[in-house]
Amino acid sequence: MSDKTATLDPEVITEDHEALDEDYVLTPAFVEKVADAADEGDGMRLRSLLEDLHPADVADLMGYLNPELRAVIMLWLPPELLADTLPELDDGIREEVLERVPHLTLAEALQELDSDDAAAVVEDLEDDQREKVLSAMPAGDRAAIESSLGYEEDSAGRLMQREVMAAPAFWNVGDTIDHIRRQSDDLPELFFDIYVVDPMNKPVGGLPISQLLRAPRAAKLTDLMEPINEIAVDQDQEEVAYIFEKYHLISAPVIDAGGRLVGQITVDDIVNIIQEENREDILRLAGVSDEDRGSSVFEIVRGRVPWLTINLATAALGASVIGLFEHTIEKIVALAVLMPIVSAIGGNAGTQALTVTVRALATRELNSANAGRTFWRELFVGLANGLILAPLIGVVAGFWFRDEDWRIGLVIGAAMVLNLLVAASIGVLTPLTLSKLKFDPAVSSAVFVTATTDFFGFLIFLGLATIVLL
Repeated sequence: MSDKTATLDPEVITEDHEALDEDYVLTPAFVEKVADAADEGDGMRLRSLLEDLHPADVADLMGYLNPELRAVIMLWLPPELLADTLPELDDGIREEVLERVPHLTLAEALQELDSDDAAAVVEDLEDDQREKVLSAMPAGDRAAIESSLGYEEDSAGRLMQREVMAAPAFWNVGDTIDHIRRQSDDLPELFFDIYVVDPMNKPVGGLPISQLLRAPRAAKLTDLMEPINEIAVDQDQEEVAYIFEKYHLISAPVIDAGGRLVGQITVDDIVNIIQEENREDILRLAGVSDEDRGSSVFEIVRGRVPWLTINLATAALGASVIGLFEHTIEKIVALAVLMPIVSAIGGNAGTQALTVTVRALATRELNSANAGRTFWRELFVGLANGLILAPLIGVVAGFWFRDEDWRIGLVIGAAMVLNLLVAASIGVLTPLTLSKLKFDPAVSSAVFVTATTDFFGFLIFLGLATIVLL
């Protein structure tokens, strides 16, 4: 079983091995000790250094080492610590480590994990290695993992653990406690709720462990149970995370198409999902693929070049607008100095509106009911920002180029207001449109917003300059 309740005593670890500093970060001195022991092949020294570390810290340690040292360390980890460390590793590092761990060792380690964590590890194996590992596992563990892998990748079925504490509706508190004590090996190592089920194994209610322990042994479960939030096995993990967050859940039962209890999802898995989704949204807003410490230079470049290519194309679009006003710029050179200001402010304002909108969509604070109000609010914010910034840049530009033509200040001030209105509009409408079309609103939104604000910023500024100054 996965040790999800493992406690950490930083004072002891820091005193014995100087592993963690006061911010729970591995110290350079400790990393160097581990690296030296691994380089020398000193397995007993490695075990001594790592045995008191939390699996999350062992996984963090792997990110500081090269592949050869990781391979040595993983081979010397006890099966239980190896099992708890594998789910904590960055995806890229885990895939690399799994290629080097013997299949018998891996099969033994996976038996220590809950079914959801074991399935997540097996998923990263190559087909031939996966077959060898599963063949070396007991039939029950193998069936649970294969069943989990049968669900869609981002569904509740893939996320859930099949180990669950269920009790028939006719039991009382005493029956339930006695069962937990007798069958402890077959139950999840960590669970928060008991699910009361009918003869068809359909959940009819739930009972927190804390309430169970406070109740008399003779009390019936049906008298104590509370309504529960059921999760469908095919629900998307983002929707599951939203339900947990909205209703402040610690755990929830997962049901199949027939309404029967098939597993549970606990809050520790939801925290991982929320962090993963937030990381993906942040990376996608910047046009960056999912990267971690195990990513190679080639993988990083392959993920970034497509977006940079799109940026290159949009930059060429903005440059084409400048080319239309080449005659104006030749006569009034000051415009070339001021153009970047208009586009930069517009791009930043658009990104602000975009970020707020994407976040509101992700948290479901923004929907069709309030989309219109949100749009007009951002539009008025853009107008207010323009009216504040326009006099500032207008006065500065008018004074700066007073010998050439003081009206340049009026032109850039007006262009600032109009471009901020465009930025606010595009910053809201782009993610709303992508969401309506069933696309991820974080993907490509930033590129589109920047391209639009540059295009219209140059067009408005140079167009006004042509009309007013020539």
